[in-house]
Amino acid sequence: MGGGIAGTFHVAIIMDGNGRWARHRGLPRTMGHYFGAEAARRIVRAAAGAGVTHLTLFGFSSENWRRPKVEVDYLMGLLRGYLRKDVAGLHENNVRLSVIGTREELAPDIVRLMEQAEALTARNTGLYLTIALNYGGRADIAAAARHLAQEAAAGRLDPAAIDEATVAGALPSAHLPDPDLLIRTSGEQRISNFLLWQMAYAEMLFVDRYWPDFTAEDLAVALAAFKRRDRRFGGNV
Repeated sequence: MGGGIAGTFHVAIIMDGNGRWARHRGLPRTMGHYFGAEAARRIVRAAAGAGVTHLTLFGFSSENWRRPKVEVDYLMGLLRGYLRKDVAGLHENNVRLSVIGTREELAPDIVRLMEQAEALTARNTGLYLTIALNYGGRADIAAAARHLAQEAAAGRLDPAAIDEATVAGALPSAHLPDPDLLIRTSGEQRISNFLLWQMAYAEMLFVDRYWPDFTAEDLAVALAAFKRRDRRFGGNV
């Protein structure tokens, strides 16, 4: 499987359908998120064993704050639990963890746990796992624009020299290769403000399965489908 940068293969996943999964079973939405977290754990393990070098999971969007407070609080609790209980296992398995998104709105203890997890795993050389939290693709691009504007105003950057590479390098997620494959579960067919700049040439696969039901076998099917696609990046050959 070819990646966007030699030697990399980046899969991004919009983990959609937790609430509907729970509703169809007569369960509260929080149970959908609980089993969604379990699905995330198994897919991290499966990706690490399938040749994926970078895995980015859309954990919580900047728009998700609009959800009922009880649901948001539960999601934040799941996040705390993951950062407290799972990071040691990630570290033992040589997984590097990073978090993208705006941190100002997150609780201080969550930010502290994130920073500790990133520091602990910073030198690991296996799967590069990124979790997008309080993330929005438009905000990502706006942050890059602000940075470049500040550099230009300070005389450190010639506006005429700004090109696509300059913008890409100013993105908060510039340390990541562009995604090769986007997977969205639940049958919805949109990217929902996720990695907007970076998705320019990603292959997209929309899976008619709710995220809590997504398995390692489903990931393998998605990777096989990607391998059959002909990526021309705008060329005619």
